[in-house]
Amino acid sequence: MLQWVPRLWNDTIEAHRAAVRDATLDAIAALVAEHGLTAVTMSQIAATAGIGRATLYKYFPDVEAILLAWHERQITSHLARLADVRDRTTGGAARQLEAVLEAYAHITLESHRHHRSDLATFLHRDEQVGAAERQLRELVQDLLTAGATTGDLRDDVAPDELASFCLHALAAAATLPSTAAVHRLVTVTMAGVTDPRPAHRTGGSHVRPSQAGQPG
Repeated sequence: MLQWVPRLWNDTIEAHRAAVRDATLDAIAALVAEHGLTAVTMSQIAATAGIGRATLYKYFPDVEAILLAWHERQITSHLARLADVRDRTTGGAARQLEAVLEAYAHITLESHRHHRSDLATFLHRDEQVGAAERQLRELVQDLLTAGATTGDLRDDVAPDELASFCLHALAAAATLPSTAAVHRLVTVTMAGVTDPRPAHRTGGSHVRPSQAGQPG
């Protein structure tokens, strides 16, 4: 029995640390939304999180460190959400891409609504943003590549260029007035990456005009 005590103790400590960290990140998000980035202090964060100021300093040296940690959690959550949408969507790469773009557009809208201009400016400097954008681009590019091989998405433009098109187009979702407007934007974006050339189905396979009549 004694051999399990250290592990139980360690698990308890880790759970406590995770709880303190989450409470701290939730606190700064609420305070920044209410008062703005420059008005938030460590004392306010500690009080809102329900922990002592000294305890807070054991976890984070300053407000900026807490804000960066919160942003990391947001980025991780968003990427996980998009990957989950992809994995849960059936019907092929084109349907997966549309679902991912729809989710991404809604995330963009939500983020714009909840981020004050001073916070957005600060977060834009975060080095994590570049890494997240690369992961997002790779996710979209992989789906575009897969869809092109099945004939559902266009293959006359390189997947990396189409990925840039999709992400730049959906950046406009940040300023749209409603979720219905977001959906329309996604529909237009998907129209831009869907193969515009007529296709014929022969024996259940997708045949492009350039392939028709060619010897097998």
